[in-house]
Parts: sequence; C-alpha cells; structure tokens
Amino acid sequence: MLRAYKFLMRPTARQAQALAEMLGDHCSLYNGALQERRDAWRHSSKTSVTYGGRSAQLKEIRAFGPGRQGRWSFSSQQATLRRLDKAFQAFFRRVKAGQTPGYPRFRGVGRFDTVIFPRDGDGCRWDSTPHDAQSRVRLQGIGHVRVHQHRAVRGRVKTIAVKREGRRWYVVLTCDQVEAEPLPVTGSTVGIDVGTVHFFTDSNGNHEPNPRFLSKMAGELATAQQHLSTFPRRTKRRTSQHRAAARKVAKLHARIRRQRLDHHHKTALALVRAHDVIGYEELNTAGMTRSPLPKPDSEQPGAFLPNGGAAKAGLNRSILDVGWGQFLAILANKAESAGRRVIAVDARNTSRTCSECGHVARRNRVTQARFECVSCGLIANADHVGALNVLSRAGLVLCAEA
Repeated sequence: MLRAYKFLMRPTARQAQALAEMLGDHCSLYNGALQERRDAWRHSSKTSVTYGGRSAQLKEIRAFGPGRQGRWSFSSQQATLRRLDKAFQAFFRRVKAGQTPGYPRFRGVGRFDTVIFPRDGDGCRWDSTPHDAQSRVRLQGIGHVRVHQHRAVRGRVKTIAVKREGRRWYVVLTCDQVEAEPLPVTGSTVGIDVGTVHFFTDSNGNHEPNPRFLSKMAGELATAQQHLSTFPRRTKRRTSQHRAAARKVAKLHARIRRQRLDHHHKTALALVRAHDVIGYEELNTAGMTRSPLPKPDSEQPGAFLPNGGAAKAGLNRSILDVGWGQFLAILANKAESAGRRVIAVDARNTSRTCSECGHVARRNRVTQARFECVSCGLIANADHVGALNVLSRAGLVLCAEA
C-alpha cells in the first residue's frame, strides 16, 4: 500500500529564509517555463515546447545564475517542470472533452507552496530513528532541518515534499510497501447516511453531531475579512498592516481546516474499529454544491428572475463545511490499513425508500427529519431510514460477491 505522512518542520530562522528562497526560485522556474510555452505557441507557428526540451535546458539555467537556481536539487527542478507539463496535459484533455479548459496560469510567490523531491537520497534525505520525536530531513542548499515526528514511519520512503502553510513548514513523506495491520474481527456491518444537520446517522440509529467548525468561527472570520477589505486590493507595495491582516484571515482558515481534519480522522477511526463492513452513499459533492443557473426574464431584457441562489449558497456552505469527500476518503484509507471493507452504494432515493416495505415515493419524506411511508405507514427518522437502506444495498453487494 501507499501511505503519506505529514510532519511539522522546525527550521531555524536562517533555514526558514532559505526554504522561502527555494520556493521563490522554483516559482520563477515554473513561470519562466510557462512563459516560454506561451511565446513558442504564439510566435513560432504554434510550436509546442515539451517537458523534455525544457528539462534539457536546466543545465544552462542552473549555470546562468550560480547563486540562485544552481544551489537547489536538479531532480526537484525537474519535478517542478513536470508539474507544469501535467497542467498542460490536463488543459488539452479538457479541451478535447469539450469542458471548461482553464489555461495554466502564472503563480505568485505567495501561491507557490510546494517543492517535490522525486526520490529519497536525490537532493534530500530522510534521517529518522524509531520513536524519535526530533528526526531530521536533509535538503540540498538548506541543511538538516529538525522535524517533529509524532508517529513512526512504515514502509520505504519514496518521495519527499516540502510544503508551506502560512508561517508553518511541513514535510510530506510518500511511502510504499506499507503492510496492512488488520484489526480483530467484530462481525458488525453498518450503513451511514451523511448529512448537514447530523454529521452522519448510522443504521443503528446513532447520530454523530455535526461540529460546524466554520459556523462557530464565522463571526471572528467575518471581522478579520472586513478588516482586510479596508485595504486597497491593487497597490504596487503592500504595507505591513495589509500583510498582517491577510495572515490573520489565512490563520483562521487554517485553524478551521485543521479542526475539520482532526475530527474526520478521529470519527473515521472509531467507525473502522467498531465495524468490519461500512456502507456509505456515493455522492457527487461537486454537483450538489454547484450554483444554480441564472433565469433571464423574457419580458425584461437584461433582467433576471429569482433562482434561489441565496438559499442554495447557504446549503452549499453547510455541505462544504461538513467535508463529506475528505471524510469518506480518510475512511477508505483507514479501512484499507485495518483490513476492513467500505462499500459505496447508489445514493438515489435512499431517503425516499421505505426500509420496511420498499415503497419509493417523494411524499415519504415529509420533512428533513421525518419519514412517513404512504404505503405501510412506517414513521421513523428520515436519516435513520436512509442509513438502513444504505446497509441493505451494501448487503446486496456482499451477497453478489459471495
């Protein structure tokens, strides 16, 4: 199995400055390669510059600025060029598919936050001992940087990435050959129905409360964003007060993100420890959070009719605050490591199907929380009924595989 480990780095002031310079130089390399591709396409009879051609110029680029590009890892610079090449491949794939293309854009220094080292030992080295809370990672041009290793690393370190989040630095290790550690068999199978009122409801009738991290910090976040909005957006030189206000907003968003991630990990681990098989709805979160299309007014050219956009925006915010996609991805990873099974089932009509008689009707769902079957008269919690239907469909999958 492949596994990723993310650890907090504790660089010195000089090392932090060097890390920022490394990101800045890789950002310049990325933008320079993008500019060359644009110019070649526009002025050279639509000639396309490939990754191989740009990578062959790296030796000259490194020699041109001996104090800048030449001090960083050659393989990490190749990874940055490969990153741009993947962006162009995705762009052309979307063009051929008739989707919104999204041409690759130039990156600002503040928005280029990751440098990847493709192989451990090539420009980087992970130095760790078992149960050592102060391990180190050696980076070319920077030196040995202390790392707070809060858990043991299993498997073989394959790639190393350095990532900046606000004023914090992290090292991300991707390891392969990680062996699973199966948990004892419990004999329990459960279905879960995720939602916004409750984080999820299982087929046993238990409701996991929704922590609503974004809603709880909405007031503090709004105050910080209002203070940031008082500064002009387009200025040649940003003041220290402007940068401090932007850091405040970013810090609040980072705190919400960490709280949500911690909750997802702990909740998923509790599910994996308690059940052998977990069924869940396969949801299209991107489609569910898409904004409604505008409704032009045929009687008044240039005017639009109400489309429920304001109400939909509130629902979208609640869905994204819960973070279904991240939670289900974490649940699948933990289940794989523990030898458990997760089954994604069709989400259509799970909350409109009676768990007793199987009758499907829109009128069965009286309110958000109340389910009343128009055929057999079953009265129950709507989320509980949905979880029971998820469990039933997961059981059908297991029977088909047996």
